[in-house]
Amino acid sequence: MGTLLSVSELTKIYEVRRTVFSVRKDLITAVDHVSFDLMPGKTLGVVGESGSGKSTLARCVMLLEKADSGTIAFAGFDWMNGHESQRRPLRKEMQIIFQDPYSSLNPRKRILDIICEPLLAHRMVAKGEMKDKALEIMKAVGLDEDSLKKYPHEMSGGQRQRVAIARALSTTPKCIIADEPVSSLDVSVQAQIINLFLDIRERFAISFLFISHDLSIVKFLSDEIMVMYRGRVLERASREDLFSNPLHPYTRMLIDSAHGETPERQEREAAGQGGCLFFDRCTDRQEKCRETQPQLRSQADHFVACHYVYPCGKRAL
Repeated sequence: MGTLLSVSELTKIYEVRRTVFSVRKDLITAVDHVSFDLMPGKTLGVVGESGSGKSTLARCVMLLEKADSGTIAFAGFDWMNGHESQRRPLRKEMQIIFQDPYSSLNPRKRILDIICEPLLAHRMVAKGEMKDKALEIMKAVGLDEDSLKKYPHEMSGGQRQRVAIARALSTTPKCIIADEPVSSLDVSVQAQIINLFLDIRERFAISFLFISHDLSIVKFLSDEIMVMYRGRVLERASREDLFSNPLHPYTRMLIDSAHGETPERQEREAAGQGGCLFFDRCTDRQEKCRETQPQLRSQADHFVACHYVYPCGKRAL
């Protein structure tokens, strides 16, 4: 069984003006040499705080943003650099679900038209069969036939997200990228949608790239977890290994639900100093961490970008 989605050294850099009238531009590295493989039928959870590059990574993989360097292979095809005429037949195999189900749905279209739009674009079903196909998909996500006649504003947030999931499922994809799909929903509704994702994964054998800032949700859904911070991958391991033996201090901080940014980080960045991205927030930091940025290294099947594994300073990688 080969790799379905393979991302290697993916990098995305933005040019940002300091002010509206400023001539000088700052370079912001949103995704910094990120690599991972996603196997068929598996779920890779991507977790990190706001600004860690998770959504930019998703948009680059979907080609909604053009990466500056790196490679993306999907089903053995050069997804990023291949010709569009060759890429187009594969587009239906990879779909995305966005964070806000209201803004991602056309408010002027009925739910029936929203779900059928991908089918028409890829010419997958005859017009006379559209409604039956849409109804089949709606039932799979827990919505009834009456919903097909409605507009997005007539539905609750949870129902709208079910519609977004149904639209993604309509082309029978092999891979779905879910970018914070439950973060805008009430807690009670979140649990329902998470259970729906579990059911879909088992029922349709779909691979997921599941992005969230909530490590507990990622733990519940994922086979493997990748931890991102300021555009870089700090740790990647199986779900069981990551939670039983978290090696990076940032991962342990996420597990302990600790948050916050310190003035020291801002001072070091202003001075242009290097070193570990997590230096100012790490309780186990040493002088080497201040001077040199650690690279992602392998310890068996567990990857971590840290000079030292826990407890810090006891075992050097």
